[in-house]
Amino acid sequence: MLLGDLGADVLCVDRPGGPEGAISPELDPTRRNRRSVCVDLKRPDADELILRLVESADALIDVFRPGVAERLGIGPDECIARNPRLVYGRMTGWGQGGPLAADAGHDINYVAVSGSLDLIGRRGEAPVPPLNLLGDYAGGGMLLAIGVLAALANASRSGRGQVVDAAMVDGASLLTTYIHGLRAVGAWQDRRGMNLIDTGAPFYNVYQTADGKHVAVGALEARFYWNLLNRLGIDDVDPADQMDQTTWPAMKIRLAEIFRSRTRDEWCALFEGADACVTPVLALGEVASHPHHRHRGSFTQVDGVLQPAPAPRFSQTPTSIRRPPPRRGQDTDEVLLDWGLQAEEIVAARRQGVIGS
Repeated sequence: MLLGDLGADVLCVDRPGGPEGAISPELDPTRRNRRSVCVDLKRPDADELILRLVESADALIDVFRPGVAERLGIGPDECIARNPRLVYGRMTGWGQGGPLAADAGHDINYVAVSGSLDLIGRRGEAPVPPLNLLGDYAGGGMLLAIGVLAALANASRSGRGQVVDAAMVDGASLLTTYIHGLRAVGAWQDRRGMNLIDTGAPFYNVYQTADGKHVAVGALEARFYWNLLNRLGIDDVDPADQMDQTTWPAMKIRLAEIFRSRTRDEWCALFEGADACVTPVLALGEVASHPHHRHRGSFTQVDGVLQPAPAPRFSQTPTSIRRPPPRRGQDTDEVLLDWGLQAEEIVAARRQGVIGS
């Protein structure tokens, strides 16, 4: 999706009759800005069809477990032999090598082994899985996209492609780099919920409001903390004691009691313009109507599905959603013709069961 949003002509090779996911393909917003071809990779000559496409490609992304692409005849050696400039991206949970490389896993497993899962949650409670945002997306797909773009830049200068081995466990680990730095200088302890930005501090926390909703407080810097205390009417606390951890437990209890006295939106109105780093915690159904998102056009509708608009923003080459998510195999003939196959070759491939529609 990221590469497609940035303008790449993305071809998604779907399996004929493959299992449906939680969302039907044509409604899955992560499939936007791509075309779909149906290829049965287990059929004889399917590898040759893929290699024909590779000849004209800048990059290929392999999402199989290690070794599967090689068994199908479309591994890095075969593909780069056909196209020496090809960037061959590989996206797995555990990476191409290591004791866990062949093991099954999901986002929760990768972030658990990376150390990032243990960081998230409150004191005395179990770690809280961050959906699949850290492994699959931030530490996985996003870092793979960066790696592919870097390799493409190198290929444009050197004329040589390469393999990009992106592992979700590596990416999720990379996201904890700053925390490792804090730990090294004694500014982070391994007990969850006892640190500056893991709900240990009263001024960096989430509080429930009178209507059962929540506000997020991030008044880390002294001036923001002073503004927070001022707007809350707290005049018996010395802002200079902000980093005295012995005061944190009692202050959290006090702030929790105060924030329960008004609704979320009442607090947001009170803190408007206060420069105290207090914001509403919005549900997904609320985000598109927030004034800031409306102003920036941060969300859009595609075929009735609300979704984030492409990001980041470019001053000279703006991004866009050029096409909605395709049905499986929707563009097979169009893609194969565009990418150099002849009509009779397409007919033969369909007759042999190599491609579907």
